[in-house]
Amino acid sequence: MAPPTNLDEAAAQPSAASSSSLRFDARRYFGVGELRYIRDEIDIELADRAYLPDLNDLQRDWVASVAAPAFRVLAQRRGTPRAFASIGTGSGVDALAAIEILGAQVIGITDLFEDVVDAAARNIRRNIRPGIEIALHAGAGDLLAPLLPSGEQFDVIYENLPNLPVDDTRQIERDKTSAAFLAPRTEPIPGFVTDWLLTMHYLALVQAREALAPGGVVLSTIGARLPLELLTRMARAAGLTPRVLTYGWKLQADADDVISTYAQWERQGLGPFRFYRADALTAAFAELDPGEAGDHAATIEASLAGEQLSSVAAWQAYRSGARIGHTYVVLQSGLG
Repeated sequence: MAPPTNLDEAAAQPSAASSSSLRFDARRYFGVGELRYIRDEIDIELADRAYLPDLNDLQRDWVASVAAPAFRVLAQRRGTPRAFASIGTGSGVDALAAIEILGAQVIGITDLFEDVVDAAARNIRRNIRPGIEIALHAGAGDLLAPLLPSGEQFDVIYENLPNLPVDDTRQIERDKTSAAFLAPRTEPIPGFVTDWLLTMHYLALVQAREALAPGGVVLSTIGARLPLELLTRMARAAGLTPRVLTYGWKLQADADDVISTYAQWERQGLGPFRFYRADALTAAFAELDPGEAGDHAATIEASLAGEQLSSVAAWQAYRSGARIGHTYVVLQSGLG
């Protein structure tokens, strides 16, 4: 099957045309009242293949609106992890969130390219408060593989990986590294995982088994344009025990590209992928924080059954002026 070549969730952020710097308020971005470990003003360097945080609308920014709330829920329920790893870190702001919100003291980061990882490592080091010591492991390469030689085991492994495959190496090298992944992969992958565009999430779970500390968890952040049951099934197929940590919704960012790309996949026989009108999502999640919604995810999903739009229908509705969104899940998976 020749895959469409377009962008997924993480690609829907403004991009930097060349290496540049960006400064912003850490309290506002991470949603915290008092900073303990991170400087008040974050100053990040952006590699050519990294994405800018969306500072104009934090509800569209994945770290601010999805990762940071999930870290807060995890901290409340599990306490302080010693070691945190981010697969596909980009600019490194997810690791800074883990340092500030989770209190992690050992950080591991990976991404596909050396320039991206090097910039992210500098961003982490330059934004730590004076007197705070962080052990940092950083490496470029596939998923967790760059961190395995360190021998470090992680209490929390976080991933926000792409769903959409491409078959052109040049596109991966040219485009933002979080936008797509190179297919096909050579590892054995269950058919339903491939059919629902979950390949990289599944492979991250498989690799994580070797790098998890006893009692550790993987946080898979996924735009949930599919039945929740498939996500928990994916984790079990990878040999882990899952639960929904947080659940929420987002307006579809970069909708022209993302919805149309899913519609192309759907026309080739995959899916149907799930989108919703924004007003239906607003009503379904009213007055629920992400942790509460996670505890009632199955009920909320069922309540939205009559509101689902296939990606083809969502594309038509969007082109007619509708505000289209999708749900997201932070899936927590562990060894026991």
